[in-house]
Amino acid sequence: MSRLNFGVVAVVALLGAGVSGLAGAQASAMTFFVSSTGSGKGADFGGLAGADKHCQTLAAAVGAGSRTWRAYLSTGATAGAPAVNARDRIGAGPWQNVKGVVVARNVDELHADNNITKETALTEKGEVINGKGDKPNTHDILTGSQPDGRAYADSDDHSCGNWTRSGDGSAQTGHHDRLGTAPDDSARSWNSSHPSKGCSDEALKSTGGIGLLYCFAK
Repeated sequence: MSRLNFGVVAVVALLGAGVSGLAGAQASAMTFFVSSTGSGKGADFGGLAGADKHCQTLAAAVGAGSRTWRAYLSTGATAGAPAVNARDRIGAGPWQNVKGVVVARNVDELHADNNITKETALTEKGEVINGKGDKPNTHDILTGSQPDGRAYADSDDHSCGNWTRSGDGSAQTGHHDRLGTAPDDSARSWNSSHPSKGCSDEALKSTGGIGLLYCFAK
């Protein structure tokens, strides 16, 4: 190899290392993302622990595994356990995406006037998720939550059996792009737009989702 060619290769390698290092630094500072994949079993994540593991695994794959990650999910009360509120699981904030854009400074802002939009609700890889008008539309994000981030107090199923069902049932979802067809403000809710038609992959797809989660670092 000539000295000139060797020099070009060296420069390219250095530039590649710089880009890789920058990407790693961005990921390590990330404290919020939308999961790039679902469970593969509809809304069944094996409960909250399984959903948290899903977020943790995806974060670790891009170099952000040193943080403790939690899925933004609520669960209903059962005979053996009280309800769990999504807002109580995710720490105090602030939260920023992989590009460093802050989506909320604290829990109150997250549930009042946050900066979650299609452009900011990126995956752990920095990818934009399809929204209303895209094909397919996948803007439904699983939450099981009311607008204030708390679990429902009634006896209806709002969380696909507390995230253990992939057949019958229903889960409350939010729109990461804040868009929809409902005549009221619910279509613009990031965390509580409407229930799914069921808990299977097919049912989630029929209402505009693929079983994605909001993931927050504590």
